Amino acid sequence: MSRTRPQTTHATLHFEHEVMGTVVTFDLYRAAGLSREDLETRLVRSVATLDEADTVFSTWKPDSALSRLRHGTISLGEAPPDVAEVLAECKDTKHLSGGWFDPWAVPGGVDPTGYVKGWATQRALGHLVDAGLDGAMINAAGDIASFGGPGRDTSFRVGIVNPASPLQLACAVELRGALATSGTYERGSHLVNPFTGVHETRVASASVTGPDLGVADALATALCVGGDEVLAIIEHLAHYEAFIIGHDGHRQWTSDFAFAPL
Repeated sequence: MSRTRPQTTHATLHFEHEVMGTVVTFDLYRAAGLSREDLETRLVRSVATLDEADTVFSTWKPDSALSRLRHGTISLGEAPPDVAEVLAECKDTKHLSGGWFDPWAVPGGVDPTGYVKGWATQRALGHLVDAGLDGAMINAAGDIASFGGPGRDTSFRVGIVNPASPLQLACAVELRGALATSGTYERGSHLVNPFTGVHETRVASASVTGPDLGVADALATALCVGGDEVLAIIEHLAHYEAFIIGHDGHRQWTSDFAFAPL
């Protein structure tokens, strides 16, 4: 669960959809030569992408492919191809994070939830990329996939919430693609240290920016659990940056984290 707030309003088209246990918002900005009907058709495709991900990967629905795989009633080969794709990408991200993101280390069987929401949202954004828009933002409970900005030659700005005072912003970010934030101050203790099996976090809030929301989402989970150790890993990853707020309020970030004026 992410803790970010878009600071840009007045979208050309605003739409909300409830899926994956949360509300996903779509904000589309100024389409040149594209009718509202065309935009709505693209939105239908985006929404269908999110709905399909929920159908396949839900850990709450007993008839989802992931639930049946976890319970051993189907094999990986019998599951939809997206399941094998996501698990392969989770394996890559586990390696990328130094093992701090590990869907196989949680109770109840493999759970790629920390990757899937971002992955599905990024795929949903793909239906809008070539629509002639100045920009678009899909916000899945604060985990954001975007391109462009609210106007030509502009970028989106979003705020990261202060975990000690959720009605205040800790900082603002110049959004360059995706932003994911992980923490426990809204949902409580739900993150597992893959090396100990204990529900614990080293920081109160962990945010990651980058070109792909699935990867950013997984890295934010790893960063919240692993703290400074994962921050050092992300410092050396191409195209990804990070920002953390400690339980004591101390703040750290990677060298190129894109702060914006509040």
